[in-house]
Amino acid sequence: MPRTVRYGHHSVYQGSLGSDNHCMSGQILIGTASWTDHAPFYPPGVTGTERLSWYAERFPYVEIDSSFYHVPGSKVTAGWAQRTPDHFVMGIKAHRSMTLHERQDGVPVPPSEATIRDFENALYPIRESGKLGAILYQWPPWFKPSPASFDELVKTRERHPDDQVAIEFRNREWGESETWERVVDLLSEAKLTYCCVDEPQHGTGTMSRVVAVTTPKLATLRLHGRNAGTWYKRVEKTGHRFDYVYPATEIDEITANVRLLAELAESVHVAINTNNNSQGPINALALAAALQLPYRNPDLLAELRMAVGLPLDR
Repeated sequence: MPRTVRYGHHSVYQGSLGSDNHCMSGQILIGTASWTDHAPFYPPGVTGTERLSWYAERFPYVEIDSSFYHVPGSKVTAGWAQRTPDHFVMGIKAHRSMTLHERQDGVPVPPSEATIRDFENALYPIRESGKLGAILYQWPPWFKPSPASFDELVKTRERHPDDQVAIEFRNREWGESETWERVVDLLSEAKLTYCCVDEPQHGTGTMSRVVAVTTPKLATLRLHGRNAGTWYKRVEKTGHRFDYVYPATEIDEITANVRLLAELAESVHVAINTNNNSQGPINALALAAALQLPYRNPDLLAELRMAVGLPLDR
């Protein structure tokens, strides 16, 4: 049985997948990482600019991932806000320089003031529309625990004093017992949301599938699939790395995980990052169906599974 673990002055729920049923209370929003990578998901005739509106009629949440590579202009983000319904929520990834992915001679290059300013300008229209979810800081595998790294985590709160910020790690050292206690304390104190992950448990560039809530208003979960064979592989497209359709048994495990999160947080945002063909929408719809959420769509799920040659079970 999972249990509540107290670190310092903060209560954090920590469990693992496959737990028994729990009563949900928090709002659960499921969507995909990006809305542009799922070509078979869109019917013929839906243009590139129409895709977001079509997507937002079927899912309540999306994670903007293109901002990791290029900060969009405020006119672009304003258009996204205008083309989506009032209830829609958009998470957004911080630019790669803000998460120290850019390096020179192996040394991380800090973001420029211009990048930080442009990113803030991009956030403004989404925030003003009431649709801004969490700003995701996904740190690289070489971002390991150290005094300097803990300082970087604090900087994320200083940059976004009034926004929800989620922290995702890609190195197992962050989950080691003594370090993990410090991580939970810091995230809780700074009101930073720990981003739970479901990903291959292979090598050092990964995190365990722990359930942890560090902010009572929000819990986040990102599903990267469990394709260990491509996790560290150089691929032509990111969809090839995250090439995975969750079978029903694993959807059931993740359903239990989401229920745990919904017990402890007012809202749970789940981003599906399996983005090869229509795998993102397929996994998202399968999870929505397992959780019996109001936006589940069994007919669309069956149609998409047939389109990619999958059997018509969950």
